[in-house]
Amino acid sequence: MDNERTKIEKIRESYLEKELTKLEELKKLDKRAKYPAKIFAYVYGSLSSLVLGVGMCLAMNVLGAGLSFAMPLGICVGILGIILVSTTYSIYQKALKNRKEKYSSRIIKLSDSLLGK
Repeated sequence: MDNERTKIEKIRESYLEKELTKLEELKKLDKRAKYPAKIFAYVYGSLSSLVLGVGMCLAMNVLGAGLSFAMPLGICVGILGIILVSTTYSIYQKALKNRKEKYSSRIIKLSDSLLGK
């Protein structure tokens, strides 16, 4: 009987709307501020690494083996890939800074109310 009752209550609770606490809202805002910058950095870094890899493959004649200009093209593409890979972190930092500035006032206001300031 008790077991059935707890199951019924769990099912019922899953359908009720939950009100966000201030801490949950703070966590959500923090995630909203950081998440897009992280996603951009992962995608940009991955694509940059692929460009670097294609340049290496061209330079070593793995791709374009029959082309006479594969090595110089591979060196140029590889250098472009190196530049892109090395700029990933600074672009991520700039994007994160912009996102933090956008959400800082709301996060600070909410955290102050949680801390009782």
